[in-house]
Amino acid sequence: MTHENPAFFVQEPSVDSIPLVLDSPHSGFTLPPDFRPAAPVEAIRTGWDAYMDDLWAGATKHGATLVCARFPRTYIDANRSEDDIDQELLDAPWPKALNPSDYAKRGQGLIRRFALPNVPMYDRRLTIKEVEHRLDAYYRPYRRAVSEAIDGAMQRFGHVWHIDLHSMKSTGNAMNTDNGKARPDLVISDRDGKTSDPNVTAWIAERFRQLGYNALVNTPYKGGDIVKSYGKPELNQHSIQIEINRAIYMNEKSCEKSARYEHLKADIDRFLEQFVEKISSKDVVF
Repeated sequence: MTHENPAFFVQEPSVDSIPLVLDSPHSGFTLPPDFRPAAPVEAIRTGWDAYMDDLWAGATKHGATLVCARFPRTYIDANRSEDDIDQELLDAPWPKALNPSDYAKRGQGLIRRFALPNVPMYDRRLTIKEVEHRLDAYYRPYRRAVSEAIDGAMQRFGHVWHIDLHSMKSTGNAMNTDNGKARPDLVISDRDGKTSDPNVTAWIAERFRQLGYNALVNTPYKGGDIVKSYGKPELNQHSIQIEINRAIYMNEKSCEKSARYEHLKADIDRFLEQFVEKISSKDVVF
């Protein structure tokens, strides 16, 4: 069963549910009518985590819940905190205290300032009302759906594994801290053990290595605001971020699926089968 909403959709498990929740905050690319960017769509599309919702859709066949955003991260980024705003984007002072991150200072905060290096997203400043609308109509409903899925699993099972799904460019650009550096096939992150039992994170990375992928842990990504918000390993609520290199499944310029797409999807299904078997055992030990 799929629950529809203008901001997101939720794919419920097609079999008995298990304490596994996945969310894809950046795989949507429906441009809201009030977006009105100045950047060309080709530049905007580089922020799209294309096909993450489809690549991981098999999780629901194992009993997992999958939450996916419909809106693009370039409109408002569900993986940033609400106060991660660049004041320079606004035509008036933000009514609350701001806490811009390094991402915001590089143009990649809650509201993007740049689509690509030296490619401004807007030719205007945004109004307070515009940003508040994005929060109320898109950001908060999406985050609420993720929270409800995780809370529901916790209430039912007393523990939950949550995986936050992303893709990454094959090489960092000038807006990234790894500018010019080639990236691995996958990055598995838990904010250096703060959002998950690190044994779980290491186990996931090792499974993908056994499938033939170069998987690193917490480098160059440590995990964003979603895993930071929901990862509470001391309460048996584990949140892990998985980034997949786009070059291994698509053409990064055209965003067309490559010949390796179905192979990657099959490998993700193999990983999911192993992971579900592991977390469904009577005494879960990683």
